[in-house]
Amino acid sequence: MWIYIIGIVLFAVLLVLAIVLLKRQPEQDTPQDEQLSRELLKKVRQIEISTRSVVNEVFSGEYHSVFKGRGMEFAEVREYMPGDDVRQIDWNVSARMGHPYIKVFEEERELTVMLLVDVSSSGNFGTTGQLKREVAAELSAVLAFSAIKNNDKVGLIIFSDKIEKFIPPRKGKKHVLRVIREILFHKPQESTTDLAGALEYLNRVLRRRSTVFLISDFLSENYEKALHVANKKHDIIAISITDPREISLPDVGLIDLEDAETGERISLDTGSAAVREGFARDVLTMQDTRGSFLKSIGVDQINIVTDRSYVEPITRFFRMRAKRLAS
Repeated sequence: MWIYIIGIVLFAVLLVLAIVLLKRQPEQDTPQDEQLSRELLKKVRQIEISTRSVVNEVFSGEYHSVFKGRGMEFAEVREYMPGDDVRQIDWNVSARMGHPYIKVFEEERELTVMLLVDVSSSGNFGTTGQLKREVAAELSAVLAFSAIKNNDKVGLIIFSDKIEKFIPPRKGKKHVLRVIREILFHKPQESTTDLAGALEYLNRVLRRRSTVFLISDFLSENYEKALHVANKKHDIIAISITDPREISLPDVGLIDLEDAETGERISLDTGSAAVREGFARDVLTMQDTRGSFLKSIGVDQINIVTDRSYVEPITRFFRMRAKRLAS
């Protein structure tokens, strides 16, 4: 009797093990999967090629000159020499020694650049040939390639109303290509946006001060406190991406609009000048309010509109910050 029971138990154990091993076997790629993989690699390669000249010709030197200041640490003091920057004079040491001494700083070996990318459903909107999400991916590629060209680490947090993907910061081109691939082909699990939750998560997983590019359309509420706290720990740059039809409505008569994140629907008579002007005024008020808040807490903002090149506003930002560091 006992031998029979033991035999049944052993058979059950072997059956469970067999099922587990079968589940662990890699699935064979279907022709559709292989086609998707080829298309994915082709798309990533296209972005790499299209952004290479921008990285090399425009952003490489600008990036280094702007962000190296965040990676400077005090090394020593030495006697002042003609031509030295007088702003670096250490007045306490100079007073003790009786002649001028300056502080010498050295650049840290590496910085950490974090891409905090919003993948909520509103990113799937686009009326100019590119979705907001596609612009975000290309811009992320430029920033990521600029970072590795400067020998910095790059990491990624993809979020909606929850954290959907976290890739810890690392170096190398292969790693950056993975980051871009994730941004391009990640399938969001949720539709709405929680900026506050993403920023709180950022503070938990990144202990070292980092340069954080927050890429979003900022269609979220109650994130102000979390952003203020995060910016005290990190250097946050807010990049807002907007489609031109989110700024002004065309005159096309009665239209139905649906919120991509909540599903809420409204009807608007765009044939009415008052309606179009009111819409534009409300959007401008919202943008001004956000801009004033960001400025008040020391967060730099870059505004990208999808029907225009992002090169000019990004370059303007770099030059503005370089000028600020030099003053």
